[in-house]
Amino acid sequence: MFKLFLCKKRQYLIATYQFILNVSLIVLGFILVYFLLRELFYIMNDALTGNNNVHKILGKVLIFFLYFAFVSMIMTYFKESCHFPLSYLLYIGITATIRYIIVNNNYQIGSLFLSLGIIALTISYLMLTKKRLEDNERRI
Repeated sequence: MFKLFLCKKRQYLIATYQFILNVSLIVLGFILVYFLLRELFYIMNDALTGNNNVHKILGKVLIFFLYFAFVSMIMTYFKESCHFPLSYLLYIGITATIRYIIVNNNYQIGSLFLSLGIIALTISYLMLTKKRLEDNERRI
């Protein structure tokens, strides 16, 4: 009897935490969409006013794509039944690091270390993809 009570209490607690997480992600999604649109407005304003500072505009584009990646990650979370696929997180890490290197290329040694990080993330992604293909072949 006591085990049944603990099991129901545990399920209720998990459902409550899941609900709080989902509501928090929805609120965060709306906040990120606001900042995404605000950044798009700033980029359009710079383009229309003839801002010639390319580094500043590229920085804003980098921020825009980071907001975009986080919003798409939240959308993926809900599409995948409240689950973040590991491959998606690796892909976002690779693309965000590449964008950062493109915009901030002042420090060559830092860019080298970031490039090594990209290689490590890419190898991880390939290993994950290979494992997934092998698992699918076994099921067939």
